[in-house]
Amino acid sequence: MREFNKPNVKASRYRPEVYSLLNKKFFDKFKNKYPKYKGMTNLELRNIIKKFHEHVYNTVIEKRDGVQLPEQIGWLFIGACESSKKRNVDYAKSNKYGVEVSYNNWNTDGRLAKIFFTSNAPKHKMKNREFWRFVGCRNFKRSVAKAFSENWNNYIIIDSSVQLRLNYQKTFLKDLTIREQQNDLKSYNEFDI
Repeated sequence: MREFNKPNVKASRYRPEVYSLLNKKFFDKFKNKYPKYKGMTNLELRNIIKKFHEHVYNTVIEKRDGVQLPEQIGWLFIGACESSKKRNVDYAKSNKYGVEVSYNNWNTDGRLAKIFFTSNAPKHKMKNREFWRFVGCRNFKRSVAKAFSENWNNYIIIDSSVQLRLNYQKTFLKDLTIREQQNDLKSYNEFDI
């Protein structure tokens, strides 16, 4: 067992500058572009955007295949992955016991939940897709963690040794080919050449 040194809580911290997209400049541009919403306050518009995002991430959690984002930006889904090779330290318990304690994820068979965003699907290849990135909000991550621990075998198992693009095609397009094969077998007659 390795000894755990408590962190210095009063030490100076570096905080990067945070930029929010939902700022006054965004709302002014939005109201100029869509004049019928000029009567709404910025808080009301912000709440509408947050409700839409909550609806999207709840749908991602409920559906195994995830969600295709608006304007065909990409797909968002939850995958079950093998645990990482390095130790995942539980800092609260480590502080309590004085030794390094790690998470082992016994309740999910050692698997971790990850939120995947991909824009490599053949349906929606778009120009400059490599510039799009997804970062989940805190509420989304916490909801995924809770849902995954309750029903972890509902989600797609992602192999870490295969590229996500190939894995995506195997998993999502596999159902389509099975349905096509079943339709072909229904109309197949070996005596009709």
